[in-house]
Amino acid sequence: MAEITAAAVKELRDRSGAGMMDCKKALTEANGDIEAATDWLRAKGLAAAQKKSSRTAAEGLVGVAVAGTKGVAVEVNSETDFVAKNDQFQDFVRTVSAVALESGAADAEALSAQAHPAGGTVGEKLVANIATIGENQNLRRVAHVEVTEGVVVPYVHNAAAPGLGKIGVLVALEGNAPADVLEPLGKQLAMHIAAAFPLALSAADIDPVLLERERAIAAEKAAESGKPAEIVAKMVDGAVAKFAKEQALLSQLFVMDNKTPVADVVAKAAKDAGASITLKSYVRFQLGEGIEKEVSDFAAEVAAAAGV
Repeated sequence: MAEITAAAVKELRDRSGAGMMDCKKALTEANGDIEAATDWLRAKGLAAAQKKSSRTAAEGLVGVAVAGTKGVAVEVNSETDFVAKNDQFQDFVRTVSAVALESGAADAEALSAQAHPAGGTVGEKLVANIATIGENQNLRRVAHVEVTEGVVVPYVHNAAAPGLGKIGVLVALEGNAPADVLEPLGKQLAMHIAAAFPLALSAADIDPVLLERERAIAAEKAAESGKPAEIVAKMVDGAVAKFAKEQALLSQLFVMDNKTPVADVVAKAAKDAGASITLKSYVRFQLGEGIEKEVSDFAAEVAAAAGV
C-alpha cells in the first residue's frame, strides 16, 4: 500500500475540487495513483471532468509566429518563471519561433538542428543559454498550421511580450473571404480556444483512448443506478456522446454567447460575407501541459534530515 501524503491529497483536491476526505479515500483506493484516483472520484460523482490545464506545472514561454498562410507555435521550458522574464530567454524563444516558421522543422529535434541566426545551431545556442543564465532549459515541442487560401491568426493570452506568453493559439481559416472578415473571426475563435480548451477539431478527431476512459467512468456510474442493462448501455453511450460534443471545437458553445456552436459561428460568418470559410485546423499550446512538476514536502524533508 502506497503512503498517502498530505501533498498528494492537496494535489488531487486542487485538480478535482472534491473534499479532502474523499480525496484521501480515492488515493487509498487507487494505491496512491493520482490519475486513477481522479477517475474514481469522477465515477462516484465527486469530481467534474478534469481539464489538462490543471496539470500544468512547467515554466518558460510559448512563442507563436505567422507569415502569410503559415503559422507555428513553439514551447521552450525553463525551471522558474524568473527566467521566462529574462530578455535573453525571450529573445531566444522569439528567434527560434521565426526559425521554426521559416524552416518548417516538424519537431523539437529537427528544430534543434537548424541554424541559429547568431551562429551554430538552435540546440547549441540553447546549451549556451543554459550556461549563461544558469538554469536548465528545454526546447519541448513545435506545431505548424497552414492554409492554401485564407489566413492563419495567432493569439497569445496574457502576453509577456509580443508573440510570447503562457497560452499560444493558432487558428487556420481556409477560404476566399476577405482578410477583414477572416482576421477578426480568427481572433474570436482563438480566444474561445484559449478559454475552452478543446481536445480536437471534431468529435471524430478525439483520441480513442480518452473516449474509452470516459466510457469506463460512465459505465461504472451507470451501473450503480440499478437500471436494466439496455438502459445502462444507453446511459453510457449518451455520456460518451456528451463528452465528445463538449470537447470538440466545432460543437462547443461559442464562449462569446454560450449558446451557438462554433461550427454555426463559422457558417454564419461565411454566409454574411458571401464567401467560403472553413475552420481547417488549430493549435493550442499551454505552457507545461502534461508535465508534472515534483512537489516537495518541505516538512517531511526536514523531518527526514533530522532523523525524526
